[in-house]
Amino acid sequence: MFSDSLWTGGQPDPDLLIRTAGEYRVSNYLLWQISYAEIHVSDLHWPDFDEAALEQAIRDFAGRNRRFGSLDNA
Repeated sequence: MFSDSLWTGGQPDPDLLIRTAGEYRVSNYLLWQISYAEIHVSDLHWPDFDEAALEQAIRDFAGRNRRFGSLDNA
């Protein structure tokens, strides 16, 4: 019910949040929606973030073990 009341209501929550410029804080950006998102931090500034950097972020994301809050069984 809470999710539906947000501006992003009806939209799927993001799986990946990319932060540029080496910033590790989320700055109150989509706090509810990114609770289970993976965060990729790039040292590149936004104007320099290109296709190769995006591909690297996706490769990094694809290699992660997503547990969605549960304990790792490995």
